[in-house]
Amino acid sequence: MRDDSTRQGVLFSDLLGRPVLAKFDQQHASSDGGALLLHACDRRLGLTEALIGGIDDRRQTGKVRHAIGDLLRQRLYAIACGYPDGNDASRLAADPIQKLLCGRDPNRGEDLASQPTLSRFENAFDRADLYRMGIALAETVIERHRRRLKRKVKRITIDLDPTDDPTHGAQQLTFFNGHYDSWCYLPVAGFLTFNDESEQYLFAYLLRPGNVGAAVGALGILSRLLPRLRAAFPRARLRVRLDGGYAAPEIFAFLEREGLEYVVAMAKNKVLKRRAARLMGTARRLSRQSGSTEHVYGECRYAAGRWPERRRVIIKAEVVRHPGREPKDNPRFVVTNLPHSPRHLYEAIYCARGDVENRIKELHHGLDIDRTSCSRFLANQLRGLLTAAAYVLYQELRLHAARTALRSAQVSTLREQLCKLGAWVESSVRRIVLHLPATCLHRHDWQIIARQLGAAPA
Repeated sequence: MRDDSTRQGVLFSDLLGRPVLAKFDQQHASSDGGALLLHACDRRLGLTEALIGGIDDRRQTGKVRHAIGDLLRQRLYAIACGYPDGNDASRLAADPIQKLLCGRDPNRGEDLASQPTLSRFENAFDRADLYRMGIALAETVIERHRRRLKRKVKRITIDLDPTDDPTHGAQQLTFFNGHYDSWCYLPVAGFLTFNDESEQYLFAYLLRPGNVGAAVGALGILSRLLPRLRAAFPRARLRVRLDGGYAAPEIFAFLEREGLEYVVAMAKNKVLKRRAARLMGTARRLSRQSGSTEHVYGECRYAAGRWPERRRVIIKAEVVRHPGREPKDNPRFVVTNLPHSPRHLYEAIYCARGDVENRIKELHHGLDIDRTSCSRFLANQLRGLLTAAAYVLYQELRLHAARTALRSAQVSTLREQLCKLGAWVESSVRRIVLHLPATCLHRHDWQIIARQLGAAPA
């Protein structure tokens, strides 16, 4: 299809009692006018600069048209604005807001890179580049909250959680995973929670083959993270929360050697079921009397065959009832070195990690972090890292929305309400003016966040 054919209008001859003509002919306009807030968040974090610093640009200087930093920003901001596919660059290259986000004049500046150039960019990274970029992402997040909280941090909770990333082609290292019943990758996401805050801040996203165990890569992530957390927050206690896939001897040995608090779920087995038998009997009796779901808490000392010593295990003996179904036993077990009561430890400490699932849903459904359609595994890891970086920008945006109606909004809502604003861009030698809709629903909130990020009334 020729480009000029897309500029033709469409005519509704009698839609509203008179002809209505719609034409895509507005030059120097964009549908992402509000995304300027993301650039302001990036400037405060220094995120893209940190990521660029980890890249070894091996291209021949004389053949370079687009700087490596411009390519990274173009890809990251496109993902943040809801364009996860590299193919979208064929249209977005001339978008004035996308050009502005990459530091170019929105109207007179050179167009951004094409889709083939971005494809070469994605496939040019090696393991060392991606390792340095992953470290830069974690360090940026840690430094941001060190500045924000200073000495007020008493406890930092580290959550690692795997998720599935279904694949649909001939991608490298895709395997069938019986648990998820699909061909997939099995990435792991890492989050930090400071004190008792409700937000869990993403600091790592590691793509892994689809057939690995849940614990693969966990020790590497933790061993790189802990020295940086201790340097930034020397007085904070560090706590690790993990699901049952991480209950391996080497994980427990590492956590105890590092002097960490830990709460780790463990799958049931014959021995643990015997230890929970008395509590399960009590739960069944209570459930028969009440006719509803009941649970009872207890604890025991337990050592698996490869453990050097017994550890404290919290038991949740639960009987689940649903209308029209038979009662179902549902014992749960959590290994910990914390001294709290079993009920408090399970309900207030361990179950709080369930909110990580909401963060992962944002990554999947708000930013399409599972759009890993490249053939090379490392190219897909780059996509995951850039999407994680876009999520870090949105978490920063949400921090600055604390005084607005969007203070707890999901990423998709933040993008739709704050970034997806029609804008006509006026550019001169002296200044750049974005003309945004006067009827914007969240105009007041947008201005509050902008002032929080350093803007002044004009």
